[in-house]
Amino acid sequence: MPSLYILTHVISCREASRLISLRQDRPLDWRERIKLRAHLFLCDVCTRFDRQVAFMREAMRRYRA
Repeated sequence: MPSLYILTHVISCREASRLISLRQDRPLDWRERIKLRAHLFLCDVCTRFDRQVAFMREAMRRYRA
């Protein structure tokens, strides 16, 4: 069983952006999702980056179609 610290430790912006990018290639495991959600709840900059990545992904999907 993972410790409470591991589940609730807020990650850095660098780690959050790595997880945002990684999420484009594979589903995140539940620990990664919890950490990313906690970080995005607190960080407007990374939330903006997450939205930009989602926008670009959708734009590329529409361009290919």
